[in-house]
Amino acid sequence: MAELITPTTRLHRSWLAARDDWGRGVHQDGSGLQPTDDVDSPEGFADWVGRLRAGDDESRLPDGWVPALHWWIVEGDEVLGAIALRLRLNDFLRNAGGHIGYGVRPSARRRGLATFALGAVLAEAARRDIDPVLVTCDDDNTASARTIERHGGVLEDVRDTELGRLRRYWIATG
Repeated sequence: MAELITPTTRLHRSWLAARDDWGRGVHQDGSGLQPTDDVDSPEGFADWVGRLRAGDDESRLPDGWVPALHWWIVEGDEVLGAIALRLRLNDFLRNAGGHIGYGVRPSARRRGLATFALGAVLAEAARRDIDPVLVTCDDDNTASARTIERHGGVLEDVRDTELGRLRRYWIATG
């Protein structure tokens, strides 16, 4: 059964397998992974996991970043995806990124994992009085659009952004 866990160095090998399923250098929504992160070495991976775990500590954030919480979607010790809740929006996130970003590795898709994870993180957003929540997806990502709509997402618009053509949805959490 799938669950959300806080990122951990214990799952380094499993996380690397998930990354390789996506493809090296491919953006993974919700992962918090940056192109400059060294996740192959145990030390680099530990640094990255530490940054994810401290994502709501504003004193450790790079300029322009907002506090965020990160979880991995796992079954047992297998990393299947990631999801992040940004605790507030800046101009970039209001236009393109939204409060929540998520991704499921290609080999684990079409199993309801994104629906499960989004529901769990929407509940966390409600506990933190984040209402409504902005969630975006690529305009051509019909699976993600269906997931967002399943959770009550109301389409505000489709727009061209720094991330490409996106569908922007608002979801009430209150």
